[in-house]
Amino acid sequence: MEIPKGVKYLVGIDEAGRGALAGPVAVGMFVWPLEVGDLLSATPDYPVGRDSKKLTPRMREKWFAFLTNLTKQTGALCQVSLVAETYIDRAGIVPAVARGLEACLEKLPGEPIEYFLKLDGSLKAPEKFVYQETIIKGDETEPIISFASILAKVSRDKKMTKMATKFAGYGLEKHKGYGTKEHFAKVAELGLSACHRRSYFA
Repeated sequence: MEIPKGVKYLVGIDEAGRGALAGPVAVGMFVWPLEVGDLLSATPDYPVGRDSKKLTPRMREKWFAFLTNLTKQTGALCQVSLVAETYIDRAGIVPAVARGLEACLEKLPGEPIEYFLKLDGSLKAPEKFVYQETIIKGDETEPIISFASILAKVSRDKKMTKMATKFAGYGLEKHKGYGTKEHFAKVAELGLSACHRRSYFA
């Protein structure tokens, strides 16, 4: 879909942690002001066509820092919303992701018609954002979605590393709450902690 006339900003949105067994789900948003110029011209070294989740942690950290710094130079916007595991258990993962998405969109200045949203997977924005496109595996083909994915994943990973000090023994700093063999073994040994999504074990 071509960017409609009158649109001032291109927006990428993705989430991280949907399938994790513990911790929050994260929704990331990267907003690019089109008046600055072409996004790829500002990020020429980014490996387009590569799933951001498959980048090494060091590469993701590098690009996270780059994108954050880019906001100071260009007026771009980085935004991440974390929705807690307690909300996921109470409402479900789909409403939790929707809550995170709407929290990000609330940070956008101006009118919805000024934005063209590109969303990954099955994500959809409220209907007032008339210019939006949902793209399967968008973080592999759309740099702006990939940048949103990096923001979400790095922010969530940092949160899980902090949670690992509070909920010691589960190895959260390693697997970030996902269902690895080590994680399941620790749950079997220690039981569920307060940071686990209990609805995922029901």
